[in-house]
Amino acid sequence: MIPFARTDNSVLSRWWWTVDRWTLAAVPLLALAGLLVAASASLPAAERLGQGPFYFVSRQSVFAVLGLSAALVLSLFEKEAIKRIGAVLLIGAYVLVIATLVLGPERQGASRWLSIAGFSLQPSEFLKPAMAVTTAWILSARYQYGETKAFRNAGLLLILCLLPLAMQPDIGQSFLIAAVWSVQLFLAGAPLIWFVGLAVMGILALSIAYNVLPYVAHRIQIFIDPTSGDAFQLNMSLAAFRNGGLFGTGPSAGEVKRVLPDAYADYIFAVVGEEFGLVAALLLIGIFLAIVVRTYARLLHEDDPFSFLAVAGMTTQFGLQAFINMAVNLGLMPPKGMTLPFISYGGSSMLGLCVLMGFILALSRRNRFLQGPQIGHWRRL
Repeated sequence: MIPFARTDNSVLSRWWWTVDRWTLAAVPLLALAGLLVAASASLPAAERLGQGPFYFVSRQSVFAVLGLSAALVLSLFEKEAIKRIGAVLLIGAYVLVIATLVLGPERQGASRWLSIAGFSLQPSEFLKPAMAVTTAWILSARYQYGETKAFRNAGLLLILCLLPLAMQPDIGQSFLIAAVWSVQLFLAGAPLIWFVGLAVMGILALSIAYNVLPYVAHRIQIFIDPTSGDAFQLNMSLAAFRNGGLFGTGPSAGEVKRVLPDAYADYIFAVVGEEFGLVAALLLIGIFLAIVVRTYARLLHEDDPFSFLAVAGMTTQFGLQAFINMAVNLGLMPPKGMTLPFISYGGSSMLGLCVLMGFILALSRRNRFLQGPQIGHWRRL
């Protein structure tokens, strides 16, 4: 039964008839799949902590409900409100990222978290969607104030955001933010010579990280030559996929979660492959692809430069993060310490991704009720 008539001009009716309902349904489906996998993947970790068997999945359920509710509320907002919410979130997340350098506990040689009311918060998860929205806002201003100033301001924003992340250090999140920013800059029409310079700076930054940070050097060396050191995580992850076959060993019957400490987070895709098999892994990949392709397809009809750049950037972030996590699990990339969206355990990751999807749903709405002037053909400029 359709909840609203097309002639109804209320806020909820306008939202229902303009939001992408397929994506709206796919996101909770991913979150539910994540809870089902986490129920099995987190059992050994809960036992090691002396907690009940559903300790992690119950906590993740709370984050999922809160996050999906926030995404639903954010999807109701119009473009101008999303700009301001993104800017405020950027400022707040940036302050908290800096606070991790002073107040954050050190874990595995990095200070990326804050302890708040018994929960660990990773502010960079909120910095990512806020950065994409604010960068789009800055770049879209080029059509009013000139491209040089907009590109310069966007570059300054990137540098400001990357500095504290590099100091934590968090190479994975820095790479993801820089990649999304580069995509937005390309779509905004920046000269190609800029990207040559960005590539050179990226190679230089990676070289510095390789020579300064031992764990980065170790991960790259293991990736290039697995026999050069301890490749236990990679070997176990690949073994999990081999053990799973087409249909898996069955829920809770896998072994990888018992030997990998991050099986319910960074290596949860290996748990999917082992316990649910290749078919389930491909189905999960298909859901990610469907969200990305559908959202990109909706942008083909977008006339507003801000909405186009913001949604393109956030969709790239969502798809790239999923790709990186799965590629690491399959041994196609060095370990990055990055979660699989909506599947991996992590409160900050769940909430940050829900904010991102709320922004996407809000800005990708095709609002036939609003009759304001259209920018039209802006990409030709």
